[in-house]
Amino acid sequence: MKRFLTTIIAISAFVSIAEAETVKGVTVESYTMERNGDYIVVDMELDISSLKLKSSQAVTLTPCIVRDTISRELRTLGIYGRNRHYYFERNEEAKPTSDKDIEYRKSKAPDKVTYHEILPFESWMDGCKLVFERVDYGCVGEAYNQQANVIVEQFPVKPYRPRLIYVRPETSGEKLYTIHGSAFVDFPVSKMDIRTDYRNNREEIAKITSSIDQVREDKDATIKSISIKGFASPESPYANNERLAKGRTEALRRYVESLYKFEDGFITTSYEAEDWAGLEQFVINSNLKHKEEILAAIHSERDPDSKELWIKRNWIADYNYLFVHCYPALRHSDYTIEYTVRKYTSPKEIESIMNTAPQKLSLEEFYLLAQTYEEGSAQLHELYEIAVRMYPNDEIANLNAANSAISSGNYDRAARYLDKAGNRAEVVYARGVIEVYKENYKAAVPYFEEASKLGIAEAAPAIEAIKNHWRVSSKK
Repeated sequence: MKRFLTTIIAISAFVSIAEAETVKGVTVESYTMERNGDYIVVDMELDISSLKLKSSQAVTLTPCIVRDTISRELRTLGIYGRNRHYYFERNEEAKPTSDKDIEYRKSKAPDKVTYHEILPFESWMDGCKLVFERVDYGCVGEAYNQQANVIVEQFPVKPYRPRLIYVRPETSGEKLYTIHGSAFVDFPVSKMDIRTDYRNNREEIAKITSSIDQVREDKDATIKSISIKGFASPESPYANNERLAKGRTEALRRYVESLYKFEDGFITTSYEAEDWAGLEQFVINSNLKHKEEILAAIHSERDPDSKELWIKRNWIADYNYLFVHCYPALRHSDYTIEYTVRKYTSPKEIESIMNTAPQKLSLEEFYLLAQTYEEGSAQLHELYEIAVRMYPNDEIANLNAANSAISSGNYDRAARYLDKAGNRAEVVYARGVIEVYKENYKAAVPYFEEASKLGIAEAAPAIEAIKNHWRVSSKK
């Protein structure tokens, strides 16, 4: 078979099939072009009743899929005049159609032809045109004329983008925050009074007071409570350590209260005679020769004094190392400051706080400000990034940050956020959206199907839109 092949350099502008012939003598009355899995299906209704053809002429009508410089011809419809029909019967090698094509002698051709073609989809076809081409053949089968017109300007028509679902955080009551810290206040042997000039006590007590001052100096914050828990190390009898832990914690409480004129009892205290949990963690992270044996002793059912003595007698070198490098850190006072921050309602004020002290904002306040920013803007993206930094383990913060990352094309970042966003229906839906944005439409559908079952109203239309995205049709 000899086919007249061309590279289409210029194609005339789209002509509506309801207004004019597609090419001279032929009108495409209706068409459907769709992707079905790994195939493209093209259906057309062609009116060839106005096609004029001399006995010595032949015409081929060929739909072509074209993108840039690549062209793929579909099955050709060949219409032959009487003499040209007989000519090609004698000269088969020159014939412009083959057995797989559709052929008619003009005298026996119907006025309307139903055209159907299926071909494998290839990646380059995404964004292609569907072109309808007419080629005329004259004496001895030479092609002498070509016409081409665009049926479908772009397939698919445009990238499909499902709506992103941002979730409003639940309204919170008080905005309650905490500051945690540890101070290592030293006392002379068996003493329980605070001496600020003893060793590093001034700096250690300042850890507590600077944390209190940080809250007191903030006009938007109010201290709700302060608590101190004291610990002693395991050496010496347990009863004595219990006495020291309790007494020294009370002494620290009284000293701090005196600095701020807090009411008696405003600072609450508790104590733990010996910090065995701290000792255990130090041993776990150490390279002690008898590490496993010491851990077994710590976990044993012995009373505290027996444990400490067992370790001291059986692994002397390791014990001495612990006594010097671990035990001092086990004598500490952990403090917790609870405070509230007032709520902000003005977007302008929320924006100012976000730029200066974002840790003071609730997720709800971040969300309120987000409603004033343009969708897809750099401002909105930055807002959700700040929010998730302030609340790194919050599921809604991670979900909204994931949606923002999707909108900016950062799909890997979005996936990481979704991994911390739980299993709520909006997360399942967002995973489907990522696949759509990456144009993995087939992979997106199961996510949307699951999201639909979980109650996401946008999921079912998304499935339908995916199908319609790969379907273009028109009728006269």
